[in-house]
Amino acid sequence: MPFHYLNMETYPRKSHFDYFSSLAYPYVGLTVNVDITALLDKIRADGLPFFLTVCYCAAQAANAVPELRQRIVDGKIVEFDSCPISHTLALADGTYCYCTLETDLPFGQFLTRARLAQERAKTAGTLDEEDPLDKLFVSTLPWVSYTAIVQPVPMPADSNPRITWGKYFAQEGKILLPVSVLCHHALVDGRHLGEFYRHLEAAAASLTKE
Repeated sequence: MPFHYLNMETYPRKSHFDYFSSLAYPYVGLTVNVDITALLDKIRADGLPFFLTVCYCAAQAANAVPELRQRIVDGKIVEFDSCPISHTLALADGTYCYCTLETDLPFGQFLTRARLAQERAKTAGTLDEEDPLDKLFVSTLPWVSYTAIVQPVPMPADSNPRITWGKYFAQEGKILLPVSVLCHHALVDGRHLGEFYRHLEAAAASLTKE
């Protein structure tokens, strides 16, 4: 994917970048119950795949926040024009593989290509993937409605956002979905996480109008 380097001399968060880059665990994250009542109605009415529909909304939201498209490379920041998803895909033997999905497409085209990509990924059945630098890492725990999650992370730390959701549940007449985001704090602050959730709600609302 096309990208450009940020100018570290004029980067306004340079001191924050240096500080959080020095930490052993430099991540910041949130879990928020997102209202998907209307979106779930749309999914059921149109027979849409739940996971891929939420994937698409999450990708639109993440790509709408520049900081979630940024990565750390050799002490510098690169910003991608758009970031695809690398998501976990269940296999018949109870394990999983990784599947990469391009998301800068209209929803209908995304679904068509995503289904083909998933079939290819299942056939390959591997955790190997091409350069993961630009990827948004996505996974789901559809068996439980959780309030927090601890993510495995590499050493040294990478800077890919991790987006996860659990089992949706009913509360006070709404259907809520626990959605977690984990990001490198050298790039992302709480304000940026808040922007992600705002864009996620907007992406879901936009999809219900199609």
